[in-house]
Formats: sequence, C-alpha cells, structure tokens
Amino acid sequence: MKVCIAEKPSVAREIAQVIGANARKEGYFEGNGYQVTWTFGHFCTLYAPEDYQPHWKRWDLNTLPMLPERFETKLMKDGGVKKQFNVIKSLLQKASVVINCGDAGQEGELIQRWVIKEAKYEGEVQRLWISSLTTEAIKAGFEKLKPAQEFDNLFYAGSSRAIGDWLLGMNATRLYTLKYGGFKQVLSIGRVQTPTLAMLVNRHYEIENFVPQPYWELQTIYRETKFNNTTGKFFSKEEGEELLNKVTGKDLVITGVEKKDGKEYAPKLFDLTGLQVYCNNKFGFTAEITLKLIQGLYEKKVVTYPRVDTTFLPNDMYPKIPGILQGLSDYANYTAPILGKKIRKSTKVFNDNKVTDHHAIIPTGEQKPLSPDEQKVYDIITRRFIAVFYPDCKVAKTEVNAEVEGVKFVARGKEILDEGWRALFPKENKKSSSDDDDENNEDDEGILPSFEKGESGPHEPSFVEKTTKPPKNYTEASLLRAMETAGKQVDDEELRDLMKANGIGRPSTRASIIETLFKRKYTQRRKKQVLPTEMGIQLINTIRNKQLKSAELTGHWEKKLKEIEQGEFGAGQFIANMKKMVDDLVSEVRQEAGKPIVAAPKAGANKKATKKNTSKGMKCPKCSSGNMLKGKSSYGCSEWKAGCNMRVPFTFMSKKFTDKQVQRLLDKKATTKLKGFVLNGEKVEGVVKLTETFELELENKTRPKAPKPANNGMPACPRCGKGTLIKGKTAYGCSQWKAGCDFRYSFADIKSKANGRPLTKELVLQIISS
Repeated sequence: MKVCIAEKPSVAREIAQVIGANARKEGYFEGNGYQVTWTFGHFCTLYAPEDYQPHWKRWDLNTLPMLPERFETKLMKDGGVKKQFNVIKSLLQKASVVINCGDAGQEGELIQRWVIKEAKYEGEVQRLWISSLTTEAIKAGFEKLKPAQEFDNLFYAGSSRAIGDWLLGMNATRLYTLKYGGFKQVLSIGRVQTPTLAMLVNRHYEIENFVPQPYWELQTIYRETKFNNTTGKFFSKEEGEELLNKVTGKDLVITGVEKKDGKEYAPKLFDLTGLQVYCNNKFGFTAEITLKLIQGLYEKKVVTYPRVDTTFLPNDMYPKIPGILQGLSDYANYTAPILGKKIRKSTKVFNDNKVTDHHAIIPTGEQKPLSPDEQKVYDIITRRFIAVFYPDCKVAKTEVNAEVEGVKFVARGKEILDEGWRALFPKENKKSSSDDDDENNEDDEGILPSFEKGESGPHEPSFVEKTTKPPKNYTEASLLRAMETAGKQVDDEELRDLMKANGIGRPSTRASIIETLFKRKYTQRRKKQVLPTEMGIQLINTIRNKQLKSAELTGHWEKKLKEIEQGEFGAGQFIANMKKMVDDLVSEVRQEAGKPIVAAPKAGANKKATKKNTSKGMKCPKCSSGNMLKGKSSYGCSEWKAGCNMRVPFTFMSKKFTDKQVQRLLDKKATTKLKGFVLNGEKVEGVVKLTETFELELENKTRPKAPKPANNGMPACPRCGKGTLIKGKTAYGCSQWKAGCDFRYSFADIKSKANGRPLTKELVLQIISS
C-alpha cells in the first residue's frame, strides 16, 4: 500500500479525490492502492533543554551555554497530535512506499520528515512537489514523483534553521532574563525578532533625534506651469535671495524643448512579501491576515503556492498561460484582447534563473465564490497576472529648459499616449505599479502645455522656505520591505531582488515575527504605524552585542541557510558557527553590568477604572497591545484612540454573551456551540467565530434538537404492539421481552436488507416495520 502524508486534512481530501482514495477511514482516506493521511502543522519539536540534561531545566546562569552534542526531536504533548500520529505510524508500518505530500517548501519538508523519523519508518520515500492544488497539478505531480533524497538539502536547511533558532533563543533568552530581567520579567531574544526590533528602535531614535533644517527652493510660474531652479535646495537663504532678485522683473526664455517617447512596464507579479506590502498599503491588512487569506485561496485551488520569494515564472509555464487566461471568465473583458493573438513573452516575466522551487503567485484559472477580503486579494493577483501580457504603457516625456538672466530652470511632464496594461487598473493613479507608501510623494510630472524654443515672457518667481523632514515611522509594509533587504533602503526593484538572499526571516515567517513582537509587548500599533514600546527600547539598549541586533549579520545567516538548501554550504558548519557565537555571547554578557528591565505601567492608568472596566485577561486580538474594556453595549479595545476599532457586542443575533463566552471568543477566535441565536425568525444554535477582519460570524448553524420522547422516539413493537423497539448490542428487540415477546431483528439482517444504502434511522425503522 502506498501511504501519502499531506500537511492538512483539506489538502489530503483534495489529493485523495484525484488519486481515487475515496473511502473515508478514521484519520485517513483509502482506495486504488493508496492511503492518504495528514498532519496539521508541527507534530514534532526539538527536545526541551531538560530532555538533554536534567539540570538544564533550572534557569541558572551557571548552566549556560546549553550546547547539545546532537539534536533530537520528540512528539508534541497534544492529545489530537498523538491520536493522529498513531494513525500515521500504524499506516507506515505496513507501507510499501511513503509519499511526502507536505507543502512544497522548507517548512513542509521539515514537518513531514520529522514525523516519518518519529514513526521509525525506514522504507522508500518519494516526494510530491506541486505549485497548486488543482486536479491537473496533482495528477501531473503524481506522474513525476521524485526520490526524497533529491530534497535532502532542503531538509538540512530547515533543520539547521530550527536548531539555530533553538541555540540562540533558548540560551540568549535565559541569559538576558537572568542578567537583566526585573520582577520575573522574561526577556525574549530571537535570531530574527531581535534585529527586527532593533530596526524599529533605531528608526525611533532617528526620528526623536532629528533636527529640522530649513532650506529654500527657487521656483517660478510661466504660462501656468511650475519651473524649478536646477540648483535644487538652498541651505543659505542669502544665496537664494540673490538669484531671486536677479530674475525678478526679467523675462523667462525657453531655451530647449525635448520630447521623448518612453515605455512604462507592467508591475511585477507578486511574491509573498510584495503581496503583504500591497495589501497593507491598499487595504490595511496586517501581514498575518494577508498570509491567512492567501493560504485560504491556495487551499481553494484558485491561486498557486503562496510562500514564495520570486516574482518570475519559469519558461515551461508559458504554454499553460492561454489555458489559465481562458479559465478567468470573470475577467473575460480583459483577457479577450490578448487571447485572440500570440501571448506576449517577456524576460521580465519568464526567467528560469530567477525561479528555484516555486514561481510567483498567479491564479490557477479556477474560480470559486470568495469572501469579500479574499476577493480583494485574489483580484489584485489576477489583474497583475493579466497585465504582464498586455502591451507596455506608452508615454511621452517632455523636458522644458528655460533661463532668466543666466539662471536655469526646468519643467518636466508626462503624457500617456497608450495606456496598455494600465487598462487593468482603472481606479488607481499612475503610481499604481509601486508597492511603496507614496502618500506624501510630490509628483511634478503633470501634463505640460506646448512650448517652443525661443519663446519668452513674464513669469512669477517665488522663494519657498521648507524644512527637512525626519524619516517616517515604519508601517508593516515598509517593515516587511526592510526585513527583505536587511534594513537597507532600496527603491530599485532589480536591486531589491538581488538583496533577497540577504534578507532576514523567510517570506512565510516574517508576518509571525512581527506578530510576536506585538505579543511580547515590544512593539505597538498606531494606525498603520509599528512603533517600539518602552520595554522594546530598553531591551535593545541593554543588548550590547552587535551580532544580536544587526539585520545585516542576520541576513548573512539567512544567506548561509539558502546556501545549505542549494548544497553550497554544510549544515554542520552552520550549527558549529551558531554554537561558537552562543558560547562567546554568554561569556561576554556574564561580565557586563547593567540595570534590570522592568515592564513600565501604562501612563495615566487608573487602578480603580481598570479593575472595574477591564475584563481580566481579555487582550485585544486585533492590535495585541490593548485590553478589552466593558462599555454600555459592547466590549471595546482600550487602544481605540490609537485607531484600534475592535468591538464585541453584548448581544449578537438576539443571543446575549456571558463574560466567559466573550473570553473564549477573544482567546480562541471561536466560542463553543451555543444556543439562543435568532436567524430569519427561527431559533438556531452554532459557533460564533472571529473572521480574518475580526468581525463576528455564526457558523455550523442548526436548529435545536427537539427533546427526546420517553420512548426515545422509537415505534411500537411490530409483533406484540405493546412494547417499543429498543437497540441492543447486536440487534433490535422489544421492550416487553420479559413479558414474553421474542421479537428480534439482527444488525446483520438490517445491513443485508439495506443493500449498501447508508443506514439512517429512517431506513432502519422502515426495514424493521416491513
């Protein structure tokens, strides 16, 4: 029997349907020579410190550094995990071959390999490697199964990452907590989270220490067009005023008009970070919400694998493009113009050298009903995909040079001659191809009137005073970009692509790193901005070791992990380097002297008001920094002034919540099954869940079951008519059996009469009564 192990039950179901394993069993599907089972996230984890050495359980400086000779894994202590693992283990014991169907990435490889190892399976393993969950992709993947050994380097990279994070996280967290943590304050240190926090703190100080500097610009208006002096900024007022006096009252002369026809290329296809940046800028989605939405779209088979860091497609995708475009019937008015002729093929889209395991995120060509937020994400992915096959946008760029008494001015403008791909983005302005936050960008490239060389006339000069501005606070969008480039400011897309190898964190983990900083109270949200808290600032100030805080050095580690994946660097060497770094760090910090870090209470907090209005333990799930306060008609976030609009009403669909029910909803994102809701005038019961956008939604809606009658709803005995039917261990019988009624109908006879039909209660009673 061939045993397939998928990463989620939903994925297992899709695979099972395609390969013909249609019989549902306990914890797996079976059929056509296959058994398809599943994990659900990580089943195994690295040993805890005390699993290696009992004395490592105690947090003590004298036990540091903790450097195991060999790292081991174990099954997680979770009832659901243990139950499903036992199913997997029993299947593997009889398997002729195992097919690893985990997510086609580093994390998916690690999850499944650890499970296979824990189950002590030593037979043949093959790998399913696909970029979408469509029927076509799954079939093609099973026709081209690969030996698991081809993905050994991927596994080595994933395990090296996990071990590196264990070494630094376990040791550095204990080290700084024991050395600087005041009043039982745990100071969490991470290989990626700490340099990310350091970037936020550095930006905080750049803004705080910024001293505005005045400067002046010389401008003039001629024929309702603004001309700028070519000198640029004047930091000496006298120098600028001298030129102002020189040009005042004199005619402006047009010295040259240069027109150039140019092209603007369509925006690139999305990688995960680019999509998260776009959705944060345009829709206000956090990186984590965008990741959940795109993962949902992938599992619905409407987009390809999302956890990618490339914006290109391989050349072998080109023949599939017409089929994908034809499947996008909702966008037929956009696809029709390009389907009628040869599809454009550009090296800005197709490049085998820029694609490794997976290509850019694109639609699959399948369409399904989506939630409003899913539709927003799907729509922009699809529009970008169609746009790259459209003609370039043709523009006419004009530069007009002018002089007044030898002082030079220039005006620049742009005119769209043929919108080309811009037809896909009718509601967006001409900056639509940018992922960056341009809300304060001054755009001087308007459409100019016609000028002729040699013409002259009066103008209106002005000397404008301005001040230099501090850098902006990070938003989630700009923070993701900074993580991608290890903190370096890079606007050029080509250069940014080259720097991805040195970025910190992986595309799939950056959202969780940002969320971790919120949960640890090291950062806070203020509308779109991500700001360090006082405790986060204290922590970075306390850490003197530059390696721990350096985004550039952390990016170097990420590059080494990528080289392990590509077989260019040894996993053993990486782990040895991490051990040496941890050893040096412990020696260094032990000799330091410093003040303990204590979590500061919120300014202006009123103890009585907090006790009265704040429900104990009710943290806001949306912003992660506020508490949920009990108001007159709903619970609301204490950070509402900072822009968090999280609300949970006391009553929802006529059902009044208890404090415990609200507590569970906020903690688990879902209640247990509750009664008392009213829908369309009828009473229903169900589970209330928080959606991705933190709205309430009732799921699993059913009518309440009617109370069972005294005889459990069973009919009278068909033989004596006095008793009622009762269900025994192997047969149905009469309740009057003690009075002598010997009526009996065995389960085996009922099953035979059913002839393969599902044994519903109605069918069973129909068989018995007949």
